[in-house]
Amino acid sequence: MMANLKIERLNHAFQEEISIILNREIKDEDLHFVTITGVDTTSDLSFAKVYYTTLDMTKKDLVAEKLSKAASFIRTELAKKVEVRHTPELKFIFDTSIEYGEHIESIIENLKKNN
Repeated sequence: MMANLKIERLNHAFQEEISIILNREIKDEDLHFVTITGVDTTSDLSFAKVYYTTLDMTKKDLVAEKLSKAASFIRTELAKKVEVRHTPELKFIFDTSIEYGEHIESIIENLKKNN
């Protein structure tokens, strides 16, 4: 139970710090419009799945590629900001939950219109 709480705190700290790194440390304008929606770190701190969305959906693939390339830089910066014995390897994953939510909303709206 205690380990879960520690991981949850780390996930929150990682989420905040990665957002700050993307906004302040990275020069690429495309990555300034990325929102980190969550972080899921393994219990042994070897990997962290970093969930994100982007405002400009036309650049979704480009952003994914750029985040992948910037992952080691972001990990290095994260190690400086969050005190943890081992900074996990970062894997960026596009968060589809917002898209899914919008899709469900549009279905509900269409059902309301048709009734």
